[in-house]
Amino acid sequence: MSRFPDERIVVDYVAPRHLAGGGDPTWITVPLHRACGWSLEHEPLTPDVVLTSPDQTALLRLEPDPDAQWWTLHHAPEPATPAWYASFGARTPVEFIAAVTDALTDPAADTATAPDPYDVLRQANWTPAGTRNGLVSPDGTAFLQRPDEASVWFATVMVNGSRIVWHAHFSEHTPSRLIAAFTASLTDPTPVARVIDTWRPPTLNPRLVTRTQVGMRAALVAFALDDRVHTLSARHAPPASPPSAPPGQPPGPGRSR
Repeated sequence: MSRFPDERIVVDYVAPRHLAGGGDPTWITVPLHRACGWSLEHEPLTPDVVLTSPDQTALLRLEPDPDAQWWTLHHAPEPATPAWYASFGARTPVEFIAAVTDALTDPAADTATAPDPYDVLRQANWTPAGTRNGLVSPDGTAFLQRPDEASVWFATVMVNGSRIVWHAHFSEHTPSRLIAAFTASLTDPTPVARVIDTWRPPTLNPRLVTRTQVGMRAALVAFALDDRVHTLSARHAPPASPPSAPPGQPPGPGRSR
């Protein structure tokens, strides 16, 4: 939150999402810590951040490294599920990673279902790519592939035909519902906000990216994260108990006197 409530900043609303750049890491880390109870560690003298789930089964590491994936989500084996991991490059929009962590931490998730991550892409007019078992976005810049019917998934975003902007990898045994949450966010047409002073866009090509600049109070920008934390916290809140009748009042319907 800004110390100056009337301070104004310029925000870019960018579409499509996959070309919006990485965004603010706190969109992921703060809700995991404050709303989902993940413990937070910070490596001394480094920018590394590690979050661990309350049951110690999942670990998310943010490790800025120009030669490797920046985000890695590890999950330990469970009685019916082997270990798995997912990794994301530096310029993977935080909204996509948050879609995965939100699905992972959803206490009401139906873990028995196995949605097809390709379904939402086909509905968004993604078409078969030249590679086997792959789909490409209508603008030709985003690809999702599951090679040779394996359980490993790859997502890649490129511009200029060959320059990779970011890459995501889901290992074998990653729950299908998490990959489906990722693809649903990938195809969401809603523009995402990027603060113009810190945004390093992967491309400014107007044929690929639509940008709408809006001046707004800095406090409103900060409120978006607070609202996200509040919404995710509500998922873990116990259901409210029905109010009890005050002394001397008749009992409710169906109860004996």
